Amino acid sequence: MAPNTHHLIPAFLEMMAAERGASRHTIDAYRRDLEDYTASLTARGQTAITAQGVDVRAWMASLADSGMAARTQARRLSAIRQFHKFLYADGYRNEDPSAHIDSPRLGSQLPKFLSTSEIDRMIDTANRHDGIKGLRLVAMVELMYATGMRVSELVGLPHAAAARDPQMLIVTGKGGKERLVPLSQPARDALKRYLEVREAFLPVDGGGLTGRSPWLFPSRGKEGHLTRQMFLNMVKDLALEAGIPPSRVSPHVLRHSFASHLLANGADLRSLQQMLGHSDISTTQIYTHVLESRLRGLVQEHHPLAQRPHS
Repeated sequence: MAPNTHHLIPAFLEMMAAERGASRHTIDAYRRDLEDYTASLTARGQTAITAQGVDVRAWMASLADSGMAARTQARRLSAIRQFHKFLYADGYRNEDPSAHIDSPRLGSQLPKFLSTSEIDRMIDTANRHDGIKGLRLVAMVELMYATGMRVSELVGLPHAAAARDPQMLIVTGKGGKERLVPLSQPARDALKRYLEVREAFLPVDGGGLTGRSPWLFPSRGKEGHLTRQMFLNMVKDLALEAGIPPSRVSPHVLRHSFASHLLANGADLRSLQQMLGHSDISTTQIYTHVLESRLRGLVQEHHPLAQRPHS
């Protein structure tokens, strides 16, 4: 008789939340991946406790056959590896069947980013929006571009973070880690204008009176603040208005643009790592293509040999 394993996924997710500070979105993604994986095991007559390497490989092969991108396959395999490490560490198994499974080969994918002129066009277009929603849109785009925040960090900013016209913003990132990021003057100005109308977005109680909210960007939806999907839609619409293909624009592209433009103008990788909230500098190094381009430009412009006429 197969052992009862229904409690293993909830136990793993509880550990991820309690010990590693995984966000709700991360937990939800892990749950979906693990449920898909264990369904595959069930179809093969296995469980998370009895699965062998061949079962993990079969699941990975099914992902590839479905046309899933290699990067997504790698992310799912990472979830399965962490799950099996948890099972091994907690004594549910005496070995890890995912330990020797190779990750899909990933091509070198450079981050997508907008040019400074395209960013300017988006901000100029946002500034032409009338009313309170226009002020909120400008504030959010300026904050995203000025700080390189993740979209989840932006929509989850507490109201207290913006008190008293801050020159630095405290951002809570993955694992509950806090970091300080400087605010540009345009971002501070946009934030100040938005705060004057923020009350209009507050939830309303049963008596029709304006309620309170701990969020900087409150919403009357069930989450209490503007959602990632809502901001994504706002950014896509703004790109279309600015004459930029919406397929090229997302909140993450604004984050990449912040990082790429900083490096292109002389910032160093360590400083950028701190501002982006990367725990490992290797993650920040995806932006070195900008450094390489800048170094080539410096050589062409300043090295005496580069100025010699061709014979």
